[in-house]
Amino acid sequence: MKALVFEGRDLHLQDVPIPTPGRHEALIRVLYAGICNTDIEILKGYMNFQGIIGHEFVGVVEKCPYPDLVGKTVVGEINVSCGKCEFCLKGMKNHCPNRSVLGIKDKNGAMAEYVTLPIANLHVLPPKISHLEGVFVEPLAAACEILEQIDIQPEYRVLLVGDGKLAQLIAQVLRHHTQNLTVVGKHRNKLKLMEEHGIRTVLLENLDFPPKYFHMVVEATGNPSGLDIALQYIRPRGFLVLKSTYYGEHPFNPAQIVIDELNVIGSRCGPFPRAISLLEHREVMVESLISGIFPLEQWKLAFQKAQAPNALKIILQISE
Repeated sequence: MKALVFEGRDLHLQDVPIPTPGRHEALIRVLYAGICNTDIEILKGYMNFQGIIGHEFVGVVEKCPYPDLVGKTVVGEINVSCGKCEFCLKGMKNHCPNRSVLGIKDKNGAMAEYVTLPIANLHVLPPKISHLEGVFVEPLAAACEILEQIDIQPEYRVLLVGDGKLAQLIAQVLRHHTQNLTVVGKHRNKLKLMEEHGIRTVLLENLDFPPKYFHMVVEATGNPSGLDIALQYIRPRGFLVLKSTYYGEHPFNPAQIVIDELNVIGSRCGPFPRAISLLEHREVMVESLISGIFPLEQWKLAFQKAQAPNALKIILQISE
């Protein structure tokens, strides 16, 4: 099969063997795979990963122990846990110390014609959700994780820092839970997409709120500079939610966190059923977030486009 393989320095389209599913796994023919900021950071050295990249996908089950699942269109949770450790037994499988992560850590990913995942990780895509929309389930679930972590109160003033792929989804999720959401970003065209959903936005250069104004700040820029903005506007005892993952270091002084008694919350993978429900009931709209669809053979152009300042979601078409 054809697959995009990262070998530590270079990314190549290679012919590799079709993976053999384990006892409780399914073999999935990948239809589409999305390019995520994490994929781009992996190419810079994030997680020291080598292998087939990609973790946002939609595909069709070709082989598994359950005949009823064969032929179904599915999406998949990316954390493959052991099921036996303390964290797994407490329902924290995404924090299993023995886990592998699809296309990120110790498991080949979905930018390939076939991928394997445990059956327990799979979710059947409802008919109302298109294949292209299905690519967004994984990042939308990550956006929904914020709601699992914080009970947003009516009086909270909420600032979302960022206007990229993940921030677009976070904004649409949060707008259902607060009337006091403001999004700050650098790109007029991206902010305009949020405004079409009734979301208040402001260009970074025009940001003029008083310091320490917001009860809750979500940092989702994918850039270290976003944390500086977030810390400037979070109020004492406020909630600072960190969504960005990037390769590299950030000079970080914890003094403000201590002095202002901030609640700092790392936020990663989230609930797939909630994300699927939002897409199925059209409470989150993703069609306008697709900036381009490329065949797998044009992966170089696709990754170039994905890193362009005005681009949002770039999708690879793996098969039909």
